[in-house]
Amino acid sequence: MSRVHMLAATAVLGISTLLSRCAGLVRDMVIATMFGASYGTDAFFIAFTIPNLLRRFFAEGSLTAAFVPVFSGVQRTKGHHEAVIVARQCWSLLIMIVGVLTALGILFAPTLVTLVGHGFASVPGKIELTIDLTRVMFPYIFFISLLALVTGVLNVYGHYFMPAFSPVLLNVSIIVSAVFLSKHMELPIEALAWGVIVGGVLQLLVSLPVFKHHGFRIAPTLTLDHPAVKRIALLMLPGVVGVAIYQINVVVTRLLASFLEQGSVSWLYYSQRLFEFPQGIFIASLAQALLPTMSRQAADGQEPELLDSLRYGLNLIIIITLPAAVGLAMCSHALFSQLFMGGEFTYTDVSNSATALIAYAPGLFFVGISRIIVPLFHARQDTRTPVVVSFWTLLINAGAGLFLMQYFSYIGLAAALSLASCFNAMALFILLRSKLSAVLALKPLLAVFLRAGMATILMGFVVQGILQYGVWEQGFSLVNILSLGAAVGVGVIVYVLACLCMGLQEVTEIWRLVGKRLRR
Repeated sequence: MSRVHMLAATAVLGISTLLSRCAGLVRDMVIATMFGASYGTDAFFIAFTIPNLLRRFFAEGSLTAAFVPVFSGVQRTKGHHEAVIVARQCWSLLIMIVGVLTALGILFAPTLVTLVGHGFASVPGKIELTIDLTRVMFPYIFFISLLALVTGVLNVYGHYFMPAFSPVLLNVSIIVSAVFLSKHMELPIEALAWGVIVGGVLQLLVSLPVFKHHGFRIAPTLTLDHPAVKRIALLMLPGVVGVAIYQINVVVTRLLASFLEQGSVSWLYYSQRLFEFPQGIFIASLAQALLPTMSRQAADGQEPELLDSLRYGLNLIIIITLPAAVGLAMCSHALFSQLFMGGEFTYTDVSNSATALIAYAPGLFFVGISRIIVPLFHARQDTRTPVVVSFWTLLINAGAGLFLMQYFSYIGLAAALSLASCFNAMALFILLRSKLSAVLALKPLLAVFLRAGMATILMGFVVQGILQYGVWEQGFSLVNILSLGAAVGVGVIVYVLACLCMGLQEVTEIWRLVGKRLRR
């Protein structure tokens, strides 16, 4: 895959993910307006954390990381017929494993909730509500795991849009349930849990037609003896831990937050959602586009090309995440004021959520670096190294969180996650350089970092000046929304122009690609 094709694949994923994230933002705005940062939302966010965590590291994480490189190799070397056999056996095995996992999750929900939200035990009825919501939502992991397998197959065959777009249906389902179903339930917050289940089913259903169009069957089989299936299963075992360290750390953060003042879990959740907005649109899209490319290059023994893909991905991450992190921090109060303030969500909630977002923001750069490096380990079918790094990262996050929460409450937990993300990225980068036969030069990366940094500083001055015109304590208003829109729009323009003036090649290529698409 050429750089242009890689950018195009990233753009398709980015656009579809943007639609999904916008729907998710509307979803969170609806939840914030209707339920605020309260007893019920704390319970819902902890309950959703458990199946969502399993989705991130079991389905979309280790499954995708183990499946795509092996499946890509089979499809490339042995043809479509063999690939169909591998996909069908993986589908069947996944149904059995995730079916058992779902049943166990429902059965042991009280234990899981006690582990993740132990601090809720001090509030009467709160942990019982969390257990009920967890049991309702746990089957979500079944449908989304099957979707992850379908997504891996479609990505190898060059289809990116529909799997990345499907989360829109989840968000729409939750919104509809919140607005209409909650009125008819004894506990209105339970409507959100049922919306999650319906959304998970819809996500899978919309992707299956494209899957079957390529000749893949969803009928299960009892034959599970293909060598590639065994290889995928072996690669998944360490990958279950290694690929989703960020999400594991999020769970640790929420566990610690459950011991803090009421609303802490919700403030961290809302701030994390905005933090993940650019992460999902670009970082995850680029990582997803890179994995099939790197897998093919690794299978063909093309290490120079593999390194070139890595270098290009890191350059793009630097160019995107530096201004995104600074922009999130600077616009945090404005964003929460205009998007969330109103109804049950007060300016106190705005201020608390915005402060947490400022602490989260530096981690965006390091999460981006990790998300680009880890696929290279997976492309080389090395899932062990990320696991080792993940173990130490988890300890750093837990230790720093326990220490910082004593002095800075929930803000300390957000800062601890940023510190852990920094360690994770640096450790992966150092270990990767030691494993490569060719040298991954640092000077070109540093040059890109310095030029992007200077453009970001210039952007920051402009954004800060424009934000002065807003009165964010007043909540949504025409002047405020225009000030925020101008700050974001003008900031992006200033940053892009500064990058072009400094000759950043990747920005120039993106500029040319956009111009070519517009001319068409």
